[in-house]
Amino acid sequence: MDLTYIPMARGFVYLCAVVDWFSRKVLSWRLSITMEAAFCIEAVEEALARHGRPEIFNTDQGSQFTSIDFTAVLKRSQIAISMDGKGAWRDNVFVERLWRSIKYEEVYLHAYKTVSEARAGIARYLNFYNTRRPHWHCCKVSDEAAFCLIQRPYISKTLLTRRISPRGSP
Repeated sequence: MDLTYIPMARGFVYLCAVVDWFSRKVLSWRLSITMEAAFCIEAVEEALARHGRPEIFNTDQGSQFTSIDFTAVLKRSQIAISMDGKGAWRDNVFVERLWRSIKYEEVYLHAYKTVSEARAGIARYLNFYNTRRPHWHCCKVSDEAAFCLIQRPYISKTLLTRRISPRGSP
């Protein structure tokens, strides 16, 4: 999980997202006009309710993620908390790659005038990102398709085998 700022025609908003590391699927997300922890907590609670409890939850050391309220949600669910080193953006590179994609493929192409407009544009993009945009890390299938493979170990093994095979081989 991470957060980033989204520029608008006037000002900006903050976007947080919970991302599955295997499939890179965005499990939940929220926009906020402030950097308080509440919108991050809402995103985590939605991800847990819709997709279940992961073994480990990774974030950076931002104040939202180190807050007592945020960590309490994870502790109550008995989820191991993993936090990146200070200034170590590569520790959460999958979410950083999402930020690049959403900004260059959606946000920078539009000058959102309102938060509602930003929310609608980001919702459309994330639906596309999860369901139709092919990804190299997932053998060129969508994040949604890769996420579904996690539920089926026999297919997941095939995906993992194909992913680590040399290029050009089946």
